[in-house]
Amino acid sequence: MLLPDAHPAADRARYDRATAHLDAPLAVVDLAAFDANAADLVRRAAGKPVRVASKSVRCRALLERALAMEGFAGVMGFTLAESLWLARSGVPDVLLAYPSADRAGFAELAGDPKLAEAVTVMVDDPAQLALIDAARDGGTEEIRVCLELDTSLRLLGGRVRVGARRSPLHSPEQLAELARSVARRPGFRLVGLMAYEGHVAGVGDAVAGSPLRSRGVRLMQRAARRELAVRRAAAVRAVRAVQPDLEFVNGGGTGSVQHTAAEDCVTEIAAGSGLLMPRLFDNYTSFSGRPAALFAQPVVRRPGVGAVTVLGGGYPASGAAGKDRLPTPYLPEGLAYDPQEGAGEVQTPLLGAAADDLLLGDKVWFRHAKAGELAERFAEFHLVDGERITTTVPTYRGEGRTFL
Repeated sequence: MLLPDAHPAADRARYDRATAHLDAPLAVVDLAAFDANAADLVRRAAGKPVRVASKSVRCRALLERALAMEGFAGVMGFTLAESLWLARSGVPDVLLAYPSADRAGFAELAGDPKLAEAVTVMVDDPAQLALIDAARDGGTEEIRVCLELDTSLRLLGGRVRVGARRSPLHSPEQLAELARSVARRPGFRLVGLMAYEGHVAGVGDAVAGSPLRSRGVRLMQRAARRELAVRRAAAVRAVRAVQPDLEFVNGGGTGSVQHTAAEDCVTEIAAGSGLLMPRLFDNYTSFSGRPAALFAQPVVRRPGVGAVTVLGGGYPASGAAGKDRLPTPYLPEGLAYDPQEGAGEVQTPLLGAAADDLLLGDKVWFRHAKAGELAERFAEFHLVDGERITTTVPTYRGEGRTFL
């Protein structure tokens, strides 16, 4: 949920003054909000390091800002190409959170000792080991490997599944068997285990206007946390029986930081969205945050009383299509989409009494539904401190990097 001491009207005035010399569309990151959110993640992690999920940031300057804060350590990447790029840029510890079929990337990894030491790849199938070996192209460096545990909650004998379809490795025995496969195969070193409970960390439990659904989500998440805590501990024991010097056990996400950190077997927490607090993370009872990333679109038409039209703005987030994937008109308060048009590709009508106070060229500030995807729309973020822009930094897109 949003912090109760947020002052949207004052924030709008600050953002308008800070960007008065700039034409929209543009995107900003409020540094005070970013830092406050980062501090809250560290507080909830209760002494365990927080690994920054880069997919939720996609801006090297902001990744570096988080990593410079006490309590953060390492990056969780989303593609092999991105992980190699970050490692070449000086990030010493990058965990690739998803399996890859990037043969050229694996050849580069296997042929460069510095990259091989910095990057850990994700594996959940022996066939992925074979793919990496086939892609080595003469490279002989030892590849650091992490295994992923499927965290989904299975009910009624497996007939009901709650959670994302990720790893096929659900039981401790399956994890241990793959750990033995890694140990038997020259050229690989098992260093970690990851278990991302997306159905807890990434699903809000306080959906506005849906008290029954919210209660159902909370009941599900409590059951899922109990089941996973037992199974994750057993999985760690099983893998450590094969590889005693496992370097890390990664778990969690923005919505479950404090719950995952409470498990003794977990050594580090992953989080990223909580730094920027996109709209989908308003619906949690377990933590509060401040919106740190916003984008502005200019008013270009005034089609009638109680209506304005802004340029573009149709930036839907990934996931199952629905209203919750749309950006939200945020400042000034009181604007809403025209239900017949929604968020448009090249123009977006907005309705509400607040429209009558807007002039041509004024900025309307929006919040994206998800965190990192905003960086795929803008080449740069203007970093706002108080009522001024301190610097402007490139996003991945601004650096010419579009990894997905």
